Amino acid sequence: MTEGSIEQTFVPGAFVRHPDRPDWGIGQVQSVIGHRITVNFENAGKHLINGAVIRLVLVDEEAG
Repeated sequence: MTEGSIEQTFVPGAFVRHPDRPDWGIGQVQSVIGHRITVNFENAGKHLINGAVIRLVLVDEEAG
């Protein structure tokens, strides 16, 4: 995955899940700078995710 595709896929406001931490719940992307994705998770608070290592899963806001 290239840096550009991360920025295009994960934009502020997008809803995501961490594939290895389902207990964190749904998170909302706060910012994307290169591979660094800041996400505020409903059950775990704010985390800085390395998008080159962790592939967050986009969540359909309506399906939630």
